Amino acid sequence: MQNNIKGLLDSAAGLREFSKGYFKYLEKLLDETDLNSVTAFAKELEEARQSGSTIFFIGNGGSAATASHMVNDFGTDIKKRTDTDKPFRVLSLNDNSAVMLAVANDSGYDKLFVNQIKILYKPGDKLVAISVSGNSANVVAAAEWFKAKGGTVLSLTGFDGGKLKAISDVTIHIRSEKGEFGPVEDVHLVMGHLLSYWLQSEIQKQQKAGKR
Repeated sequence: MQNNIKGLLDSAAGLREFSKGYFKYLEKLLDETDLNSVTAFAKELEEARQSGSTIFFIGNGGSAATASHMVNDFGTDIKKRTDTDKPFRVLSLNDNSAVMLAVANDSGYDKLFVNQIKILYKPGDKLVAISVSGNSANVVAAAEWFKAKGGTVLSLTGFDGGKLKAISDVTIHIRSEKGEFGPVEDVHLVMGHLLSYWLQSEIQKQQKAGKR
């Protein structure tokens, strides 16, 4: 537990006061987020939809849950709400436990995602890599391989961005104290919902204009 959260806990008279402080801290992180990067992120996702390319999502721990959540929202949820004939082709590579355990056991945990991508990747595909520290070895390895193949790497990061930020073509970077995973993961989820709502709205506008 790092300085901001510890400070809030130490100074709060009770849960109500801690809640207010936590909400304000999330507001600060959101206010400091570069909205140009959010716009660029959405543009890359829409480009993949229009071209029929696959968008792969990866992450560990809480970021794995975020990856799965975003795949649900961008994939089946947007399809359900728009019935577009050009849905987002999205796939989370941390949802097949048998494959993950096989790769980790046979080749090492750092190969967890890159070994899957080597099979599935096609030119034009995009990778959404989620890592609060930006230094998760298996996420970085996948991003490096993807970039070397000419693929577009999008990322959600925190702290100082780590290695992943430097590799990425577009990064939504939540600047925060090192070690404060929770608040960054909260904001990453907000970004997922924000982008999902926006992209859904854009598809519906296209449909009204006679474009699918």
